[in-house]
Amino acid sequence: MADTAIAAPAQRVRRRKYGSMSRDRTWALRWSYFFLTLFVIFFLLPPVYMLITSLKTSAEISTAANPWWVFNPTLENYRELVTSPQYLGYFRNSVLVSVIVVAVTMLISVPAAFALSRMKFWGSATLATGVFLTYLVPDTLLFIPLFKMFATFADWTGIQLINRWYVLLIVYPTLTVPFCTWIMIGYFASIPKELDEAALIDGAGWLQTLTKVFIPVALPGLIAATIFAFTVSWAQFLYPLAFTTSTEQLVLPVGIITSLIKGDVFNWGQIMTGALLGAAPPLIIYAFLMDYYIAGLTAGATKG
Repeated sequence: MADTAIAAPAQRVRRRKYGSMSRDRTWALRWSYFFLTLFVIFFLLPPVYMLITSLKTSAEISTAANPWWVFNPTLENYRELVTSPQYLGYFRNSVLVSVIVVAVTMLISVPAAFALSRMKFWGSATLATGVFLTYLVPDTLLFIPLFKMFATFADWTGIQLINRWYVLLIVYPTLTVPFCTWIMIGYFASIPKELDEAALIDGAGWLQTLTKVFIPVALPGLIAATIFAFTVSWAQFLYPLAFTTSTEQLVLPVGIITSLIKGDVFNWGQIMTGALLGAAPPLIIYAFLMDYYIAGLTAGATKG
């Protein structure tokens, strides 16, 4: 009887404790779903509205009817853009610029990150921090001096870079190389030092250690840096707006705005269609490589 009398209060305390934990968990889930719903509404409403508008004719858009409903759906906007040589030219320029910029970025950032993270030398830590700080300088401050530099270069050499699509191959890496180098520094630093030490003992040089040991191990970090470089070069707006003006030299973000907005006339159906089609390549890449992207961004913080 005494044991039973002692055990009863303990059971009541345990029930109150677990009941309180259950209620806390329930409220935590409710708040989580509440904020998740707000997040979904906030970020999905714009693309949903773009999709709805892209399925409308110009006449239906101008009637100012229910903006969230399509009364006469049509794919005419998609047909006109997909068959438009001008739009296809913008798309081709964007693909060409993005692929080359990604290749240039990785050829620079991977060896630089390897040297700064594994080949310790005087000032390497300061230099690594300085590389990242250059990324924090906004492009709104850089395009004016860059424009002046290209104009001066044309005066000295006679080589005109402004209003050429390949000028973007020079200016885009100023955005992609610093951040990609920083990502790879964190990933390379998280790899155990025994790997490169073993490779050096076996007679491998630094280049062989990088290509045969570190690159295969650091594949998630490489994918993360590649996705970042592609996204930045694909979606950049200010630099192509400042450095390219001719229609045949424009990339997709600027081409959509300049060709589909004429004065105060906005062709909203085709503008939304072009934006959706332009957003498709990054979305497809993220859909298939999201796990690698997250792993590459968080590896430096979770591995030691």
